[in-house]
Amino acid sequence: MQFLSSELSISQREVKIQEGPLYRTEGYPVSISCDVSGHQGPSTQDFEWSIYLPTTPTREVQIISTKDPSFSYAVYAQRVRSKEIYVERLQGNSVLLHISKLQMRDAGEYECHTPNTDGKYLGSYSAKTNLTVIPDTLSATLPSRMLSKKEGEPLELTCEATKATAQHTHLSLTWYLMQEGGSRAMEIISLSRDFLLAPGPSYADRFLAGDVRLDKLGATSFKLSIGRLQPSDQGQLFCEATEWIQDPGEVWTLITRKQTDQRALRIQPAARDFEVNITARSLPAEGKPLELICRVVGGGGDLQLRGIWFLNGKEIARIDAGGVLDLERDYRDRASQGQLQISKSSSQAFSLKIFSVGPEDVGTYSCEVAEVVRTQAGSWQELQRKQSPVSQVQLRELTARSVAVSAERWVVWEGEALTLLCKAGGDAGPLSVSWWLIPQDRTTPVFVAGMGQDGTVQLGISSPGPRYHSNRRLEKVDWATFRLEIGSAVVTDSGTYECRVSERPRYQTKDLQWTQKISVTVKSLKSSLQVNLMSRQPQVTLTHTFDLSCIVRANSSALKLPFSVTWQFQPAGSGAFHPLIRITHNGTVEWGDTLSQFHGKTKVSQTSFRSQLQIHDAAMEDTGVYQCKVEGYDRNSLYTNGPARLSATSNLLKIAVTFPESKLRVNSSSQVQELSISSNTHIECTILSRSAGNLPLSITWYFSPTPTNAPHRKILEMDQTNVVKYGDEFQTPRSKQKFHSEKVSQELFLLNVLSVEDSDQGHYHCAVEEWLLLRNGTWQKLERKTSGLTELKLRPTGSHVHVSKVSWLGNATEHGEVDFSCSLNGSSSPASLYSVTWYWSRENAVSQMLVHLQYDGLLEYGQEGHRRLLHCFRSSPADFILKLNRVQLEDAGMYWCRVAEWQQHGHPGNWINQASDESQRMMLTVLPSESTFSSRICSSEPLLHFLIVCPFIMLLLLLTSLLCLYWKSRKLSQLSLSAQKEKALCVDMKVATGDWTSVRKEDEGY
Repeated sequence: MQFLSSELSISQREVKIQEGPLYRTEGYPVSISCDVSGHQGPSTQDFEWSIYLPTTPTREVQIISTKDPSFSYAVYAQRVRSKEIYVERLQGNSVLLHISKLQMRDAGEYECHTPNTDGKYLGSYSAKTNLTVIPDTLSATLPSRMLSKKEGEPLELTCEATKATAQHTHLSLTWYLMQEGGSRAMEIISLSRDFLLAPGPSYADRFLAGDVRLDKLGATSFKLSIGRLQPSDQGQLFCEATEWIQDPGEVWTLITRKQTDQRALRIQPAARDFEVNITARSLPAEGKPLELICRVVGGGGDLQLRGIWFLNGKEIARIDAGGVLDLERDYRDRASQGQLQISKSSSQAFSLKIFSVGPEDVGTYSCEVAEVVRTQAGSWQELQRKQSPVSQVQLRELTARSVAVSAERWVVWEGEALTLLCKAGGDAGPLSVSWWLIPQDRTTPVFVAGMGQDGTVQLGISSPGPRYHSNRRLEKVDWATFRLEIGSAVVTDSGTYECRVSERPRYQTKDLQWTQKISVTVKSLKSSLQVNLMSRQPQVTLTHTFDLSCIVRANSSALKLPFSVTWQFQPAGSGAFHPLIRITHNGTVEWGDTLSQFHGKTKVSQTSFRSQLQIHDAAMEDTGVYQCKVEGYDRNSLYTNGPARLSATSNLLKIAVTFPESKLRVNSSSQVQELSISSNTHIECTILSRSAGNLPLSITWYFSPTPTNAPHRKILEMDQTNVVKYGDEFQTPRSKQKFHSEKVSQELFLLNVLSVEDSDQGHYHCAVEEWLLLRNGTWQKLERKTSGLTELKLRPTGSHVHVSKVSWLGNATEHGEVDFSCSLNGSSSPASLYSVTWYWSRENAVSQMLVHLQYDGLLEYGQEGHRRLLHCFRSSPADFILKLNRVQLEDAGMYWCRVAEWQQHGHPGNWINQASDESQRMMLTVLPSESTFSSRICSSEPLLHFLIVCPFIMLLLLLTSLLCLYWKSRKLSQLSLSAQKEKALCVDMKVATGDWTSVRKEDEGY
């Protein structure tokens, strides 16, 4: 028995601290990192920080601990309590020591220690680094004078920055502008520690144009230059110098920073040329709104403007640059009453809006715009003023009024609603309306209804008909549209309706009136009934819900008769209708006896003139023709149980239940995986979309080896019930161990391939099928989609197999023998074993595996019948032979071999396919064997009779008998001789193939 032993590797603890020496400036912060790895205790480790001062390098002074609050010595305890010194935990095994404000006495050697949490002491538990505290020598200064410039002038300002640090450090410098009222300084331009110039976001374009520069003059002077000052440059200028040092880890760290005092920069803006124009509607109607716009053109978008409005040369309003409004007294009163509004509509536009124009607003309008700037004292200083052209405003007369009358339906049935619309055209204004009716048999109009300007409605007291109009209603839809509605019309409501619209213009005492007419007919009910069956879903998706509507029309929707509705169904392929469900006039529901499939999933809703049949969870057997039958009763027949007054049958409606359209989409992109031999991998099959309801999926994985052109072979299939079945060529335990499928989620499936070897190289893909479970328990496939190809390739291992590529064309005689040779080029590795597989293909047929000689010498035949016709062996370490015995005509075609190299990996029984190669195709032609004269004769009895018997048919019977006896004796002798030859030939073949046992047995039997 063989025993396997393994050695347990124990990792060792290792503490790492930030590499030193570190140089930091007095008064500035420092952060030192420390982390531990390889520990076996809890994931969160504790840390203890100590210092060894240069005066006492062997004495430990404890600073701070994450575990013990009393760890600190008295010299550090107060700074730890005030959070000037603290530890920040980055992860369970990593921390930062922070000292917010360094002191000169903080220089020394720092130690980071981690208390032991392991079972044994293994590795290091502390690490040290040196920190040197240097004095702050950085200074930055600006000239103390205030700067006063004009817009467009240049500016030059120099910042002096000096340092006296003994260590090698770099300086960076940045110029800033603090605008008035701003909360944050705006960066102008900076020079980095690597001597790179970078403008601030607001100065990027001016930097690229060369208007903003930063020049270093000597070792300590940094000059800011602005070629043309802009008003936005006004504010407080200052510069900031920063000193940087490079730590041993090649990381630059800030050690000190200084800002200069702020220096004021005042810029006197320059006046800019602009123009002013005015736009207005010159002919507004009285009572309509009017808006005038005073617009500034040119001068840029940052002008500060004051606007003034004039009417007939007299100032009526002004609005300053700060938005303060000043109105003349009459206009102030109108503005307080909401009659006008003056505002600044944009940075360069002023608006004057009058909501109801009157005669007092007629005249010549103009506006004046002045550019202003605020002085140091806070007042506005005028730079320039521009006047607009004048705009003449006059009132125009109201447009001619028009009236249009319309009806939803000009012909209605008795009992239906009659709706008439009267719409006035022209300008909006207060209107009154009245409706009049001229009956069909009269000439005198009858007042129907009216509405005054204030919205008061007045209805006519009586009508020409026999009843009182209690269901009339007059409504105002908008300022110009009036709607007259008669809820339940009668025949006497027929006639000509006239709409009269009245308006009294302003400053007039007499109303203006406009009229328009329309004719309407109210038809009486007739004893006719129409039934129409319809559906919006003649094509219904399986398991969905569909509706059928049986609509009753009896000359009018106002027919007040009770109805009974019977629904009928004719299944597909059946010739008869069956009652499905009946709803009587009193609401009773009666089910048919033969269509139980609809019970429990059918809903009926019914109103006076509509019966709706709703069928849920549509099944295939619901396909067929539907029909509804309606019966109407009057009151007398209901009370006397008499027959139905009306009866009608609907049209036929065919409903087809179809399978749902699949939304299945699979990722079709291809990819290549290059792996190391013996490694594990997986192939992804990603579902991009699927049908609603998450229908079950079946996944089938396929494989096609390279470089052969073999068809795709099925590896395994996981059906819609998650049952896994392997393909015919992957039924072996080794294949089932190598390949297995995994469902990661509803959208991701994996094919895991373990211990990849050379024979696993090739293309893989998946085929996804979407299934639907029908009500009868059977499965229906909806869609099949195929993914893109994933190619598995092995990285070169240094092992190559080269099979001879010599072309071979040969002929063989039927029933003869033929040998095929497959040879390796070059020397074989002594640590390798080799296997060979022989293939055969005819024309464009699928290739077949004939025989496989495994690396351990075992033979595997593609078909059991090949065992006695094929012989595969290895004649030398580099040569493989395939021998065909008793060749047949159908053996013609192409033959080739594939040689694979196997090497041992891991344990002794694990042999891995390292590499393989194929030979050239060898074409074999099989020729038919030639037959002898005697065999040709013997093989055809009619020919024999014709050549021998027929020429002597006239001879005597005795001579004929003698000749026949002679022929039979000759045939017997030939058969004996042929049997001896065949036996000798068989013995020769068995000797050639080494089958001496059967030869000896035949000799003994002989």
